[in-house]
Amino acid sequence: MHPKAATEMARTQKNKATAHHLGLLKARLAKLRRELITPKGGSGGGPGEGFDVAKTGDARIGFVGFPSVGKSTLLSNLAGVYSEVAAYEFTTLTTVPGVIRYKGAKIQLLDLPGIIEGAKDGKGRGRQVIAVARTCNLILIVLDVLKPLGHKKLIEHELEGFGIRLNKQPPNIGFKKKDKGGINFTATCAQSELDAETVKSILSEYKIHNADITLRSDATADDLIDVVEGNRVYIPCIYVLNKIDQISIEELDVIYKIPHCVPISAHHRWNFDDLLEKIWDYLHLVRIYTKPKGQLPDYTSPVVLPDGKTAVEDFCLKIHKNLIKELKYALVWGSSVKHNPQKVGKDHVLEDEDVIQLVKK
Repeated sequence: MHPKAATEMARTQKNKATAHHLGLLKARLAKLRRELITPKGGSGGGPGEGFDVAKTGDARIGFVGFPSVGKSTLLSNLAGVYSEVAAYEFTTLTTVPGVIRYKGAKIQLLDLPGIIEGAKDGKGRGRQVIAVARTCNLILIVLDVLKPLGHKKLIEHELEGFGIRLNKQPPNIGFKKKDKGGINFTATCAQSELDAETVKSILSEYKIHNADITLRSDATADDLIDVVEGNRVYIPCIYVLNKIDQISIEELDVIYKIPHCVPISAHHRWNFDDLLEKIWDYLHLVRIYTKPKGQLPDYTSPVVLPDGKTAVEDFCLKIHKNLIKELKYALVWGSSVKHNPQKVGKDHVLEDEDVIQLVKK
């Protein structure tokens, strides 16, 4: 956090008059941070260096954690048990992506190094790591079960600073810029923190003087700033508590009750199946099996689509971009249709484990 703004925030007491002063400071901070997330062009290293990992597979998972919590052990054991780690020639790169196949989906595992050591202040290689972190479909925070909470706070704070929101939904706020007409502020439910005044002052910090703002849930100043900034990514996250071989059964029972948490031992490979199952839940992937005409469906290699992009059209695009032009209709078997098989058009939404046969013109 910016030291000056941070101290000013700490100094300001909480009441109605200061609420919007705090809102202003938060907006100012967010603006400073944005310059870190999207670095100004020109100065960065040439195309030669960088932390770009080719996106392969159907989903990408980033591993974050302090040194020596067993990230690499976990990665190599996960990827070792369930896959072949490709021997990439990465000279500038400190992560070798591992790929695991799970339920037919190819999942890329990435170690995101150096996120902790002040990357969000734009130091070192941090920035490129952030860029990769923002493209992950799921983030696993690996914690040492003996000192989890301090680490968890620090890591979450860092990721928040990059504009990554963990296990959150985008705030339910309507925001529309206009050319004239001032700030139009409506709240459809009671607001504990924001009022018209505060909203105005936050927006004026962004030099926005004409906009419609609709608050459809009890929102905070941070939520409003997230919406105005518009560069936030919402990523599900699982906390992996490693080294459970060092604690008692009673402690383990307590850990099991924590939401978004999976206790494992990377070294002994305990509880990996639980972790994989949870990963699968959080990724929300949909598997579609293809059926060539006159043959049985191919259940070994499904086409995997992200939840929310599962129309027949998305399925065609995933295979080949010209396929949609040749599509006459599709036959679908499975839970998304009323009778099997059913003729559907390109807008039909497929569900997990449907079987599809494309009929070309």
